[in-house]
Amino acid sequence: MAEDNNATSSGAAVGSEINGGGRLASMDSTESRWVFQDDDDDSQIGDDEDEDDHHRHDVGLDSEDEDNSEQRLIRTGPRIDSFDVEALEVHSAQRNDYEDFSVGRRFILAFQTLGVVFGDVGTSPLYTFSVMFSKASINGNEDVLGALSLVLYTLILIPLVKYVLVVLWANDDGEGGTFALYSLICRHAKVSLLPNQLPSDARISSFRLKVPSPELERSLKIKESLETSLTLKKLLLMLVLAGTSMVIADGVVTPAMSVLSAVGGLKVGVTAITQDQVVMISVALLVILFSVQKFGTSKVGLAVGPALFLWFCSLAGFGIYNLVKYDTRVLGAFNPVHIYYYFKRNSTKAWYALGGCLLCATGSEAMFADLCYFSVRSVQLSFVFLVLPCLLLGYLGQAAYLMENHDSAEQAFFSSIPSAAFWPVFLIANIAALIASRTMTTATFSCIKQSTALGCFPRLKIIHTSRKFMGQIYIPVINWFLLVVCVLFVCSISGIDEIGNAYGIAELGVMMMTTILVTIVMLLIWQINIIIVLSFVVFFLGVELTFFSSVLWSVGDGSWIILVFAVIMFFIMYIWNYGSKLKYETEVKQKLSMDLMRKLGCNLGTVRAPGIGLLYNELVKGVPAIFGHFLTTLPAIHSMIIFVCIKYVPIPVVPQSERFLFRRVCPKSYHIFRCIARYGYKDVRKEHHQTFEQLLIESLEKFIRREAQERSLESDGDDDTDSNDETSCSRVLIAPNGSVYSLGVPLLAEFKYTSEPISEASTSEVNADPLMFDGEQSLERELSFIRKAKESGVVYLLGHGDIRARKDSWFIKKLLINYFYAFLRKNCRRGTANLSVPHTNLMQVGMTYMV
Repeated sequence: MAEDNNATSSGAAVGSEINGGGRLASMDSTESRWVFQDDDDDSQIGDDEDEDDHHRHDVGLDSEDEDNSEQRLIRTGPRIDSFDVEALEVHSAQRNDYEDFSVGRRFILAFQTLGVVFGDVGTSPLYTFSVMFSKASINGNEDVLGALSLVLYTLILIPLVKYVLVVLWANDDGEGGTFALYSLICRHAKVSLLPNQLPSDARISSFRLKVPSPELERSLKIKESLETSLTLKKLLLMLVLAGTSMVIADGVVTPAMSVLSAVGGLKVGVTAITQDQVVMISVALLVILFSVQKFGTSKVGLAVGPALFLWFCSLAGFGIYNLVKYDTRVLGAFNPVHIYYYFKRNSTKAWYALGGCLLCATGSEAMFADLCYFSVRSVQLSFVFLVLPCLLLGYLGQAAYLMENHDSAEQAFFSSIPSAAFWPVFLIANIAALIASRTMTTATFSCIKQSTALGCFPRLKIIHTSRKFMGQIYIPVINWFLLVVCVLFVCSISGIDEIGNAYGIAELGVMMMTTILVTIVMLLIWQINIIIVLSFVVFFLGVELTFFSSVLWSVGDGSWIILVFAVIMFFIMYIWNYGSKLKYETEVKQKLSMDLMRKLGCNLGTVRAPGIGLLYNELVKGVPAIFGHFLTTLPAIHSMIIFVCIKYVPIPVVPQSERFLFRRVCPKSYHIFRCIARYGYKDVRKEHHQTFEQLLIESLEKFIRREAQERSLESDGDDDTDSNDETSCSRVLIAPNGSVYSLGVPLLAEFKYTSEPISEASTSEVNADPLMFDGEQSLERELSFIRKAKESGVVYLLGHGDIRARKDSWFIKKLLINYFYAFLRKNCRRGTANLSVPHTNLMQVGMTYMV
């Protein structure tokens, strides 16, 4: 077996009928629920499914401190496999959390947010008034005051009140964005239609226990409604996918709008320049922008932070200058009555102008999506004390200039700059526009990383650019894909008005999805007063729907292209999620039980051969079905089998001494182990395979020694009784090639190295009495067995599972699974891409599931 290095076996199809997405809920190993409990009762929740009985952990909820016997409502802890928890605990490494930083470090973070988080919203003064007044021209100073009042209250209500004061607190362990909201909801209600997430894949977060109240009762009712309705589950997932697709579309529109509007300032400084030349310069700047995207967020944040700080200071400075020079009456725009007069004077045109007004709030979603790069406090401090005041002064200054220069509305920002300072401001504005474009690109990376981790986007290469912060990432494929689409978008639609309308569509799509998801978080998790929740959702969703109706009315001007792009991204994510869910459900359903494995020896002509087999799989629990396919396809398996599962934990580097975790899958004499190989997000798996094997074997020996010590302390009479399972199926199989295989022992019984014939070795093994060895002899015997197996060779067993629709499936299902999902799976990054597996010691088996 160890010499059969390059063997490849094609798998037979395994049928499996999946009954919708609801089945996934019954497989969840991290269920947490509310139950009524008497105060004098003890409630214990044990593990659902644990192969090793020696490692069962029970989570107890004691109430012995209560004397009365009244019922109370409690929330049970999530049912967690102890191995899953242990997989996340790396004692020698410390996480770099934002909360541990000093005050000085917090201010540095707040400074970096200028260049990473606020570039988008910071450059909105470049184009907001220009787009607004192109749809509703200025007919008097009242129009300027009305438009300014709209902009001021849009800035205050959406970025400040909604996002900074409310939405930022709905993060999922520091992660922001629509998928973070969905993940947060799924951890508190079993509504997930994603491939199952074990605690080893994501840390568990939970809200604090609360006393029984109307809010808690309402939360339980909502939880029950979401968990029992498959329609609501699907609708919730659709909303999340739609919001994420809009974020990706935003990553295309933001660079186009920011750079084009900044370069368009050349028309003010150089009258001879044409629009085509502006487009060519914009394309060149976009290529430079996406080329430097690969550099780390922290480095770029520190480099461009001063530029953005200078930009915001320029906005405030020239705003004050224009206020003093032209007209301070614009300060009266803080009176919302001017909004009423604006709509009264312009009616339909004012409604069209709402699409342009929304542009002042672009980048609000980026503050939430980019949250993984920084802390909540740093984002809030930067926005409240620097970004918002500078933006308000900038818009007030432009409006003051327009009060006396109605004809300059097309380039309101650059026209309001004094001629002596035009070129320095033009340079700073273009730098700020490039930074703004990068802001939305990093937010796109963050959302795609989250969707990939949750099984809703094809696997891609993700590069972590920081050792301190796990959230700072770079995705090369997405970076160049966004560049190509962005250049095509700029070349096909070069008008600021059309791009601005597409910008509004993408932004509002994300905003509305966020409003709905945060409302669910308020009801289900935060459990706050219903009046507050209704006020939030009615007000903000009403405002966003009003804006959305305005931008949709002009969708025929070319901005429909961004809608088509968002729809394409939505279907890519939906098809990948649909196929991944069916594949995961089938693999879970086809897992081998231990009882079945013990009985296989009497039915198959498979024997144990010298050597170690490392079977790579993605399941932390259970015996994968691909192992059963190995047993039924090959005439022999290795004397030692180790199920290896690669897991990445949220720390930079895992020390070599804590790389591997082991657990027995079967009784000792079976020589089958489960191993989790843990790597940090900055660990690079390029060690030589012999080094990897040596480290693995040494870690296994340490595990066996520690296990022997624990058993010797527990009891002197703890003997193995594996021989009781050895049934007497005394048959001999003679293969066509003349080989003789003994079936006198179970398939998984202990392999014993001997020079005797196979049948005699098996007979002597059956007659062996394990009780004759004491604990120390048993330990040395097993360690010697491992060393001999290592000397015989290590073979890497890789199983590739694919799915195909059954012949009697609907045509649409066949189209999605057999063609679209198969195409995505073929062209995405393989799950074994990071495995350092030598091809000379590789054996692969394919398996096809019919779903």
